[in-house]
Amino acid sequence: QVHLVESGGGLVQPGGSLRLSCAASGVTVSRSYVSWDRQTPGKEREMVADMFGFFDVRSYADSVKGRFTISRDAAKNMVYHQMTSLIPEDTAVYYCKVSNTWGRGTQVTVSS
Repeated sequence: QVHLVESGGGLVQPGGSLRLSCAASGVTVSRSYVSWDRQTPGKEREMVADMFGFFDVRSYADSVKGRFTISRDAAKNMVYHQMTSLIPEDTAVYYCKVSNTWGRGTQVTVSS
């Protein structure tokens, strides 16, 4: 059974940074499609960054390109999401996804 636990969310000022972590069990992240998605009230969940394949091909939503970086650690079976230059529009619940399973999410709030 796949189990994902996100951590690292919180309140940050505009321009600040956060790193989200996703601890995975029951699945090998290095062999799986992984992504970070986010959702705000009243809106559909959207993918902001994903990674797949042997060569770790990455893609990003236009709204976060140059500011967010997805990565994974095979030894620790973890997925990470480094977010920089945060803006209020980045406020959302962020979800880790591995293969077809999401975690429960972690709240990120960008506010002064």
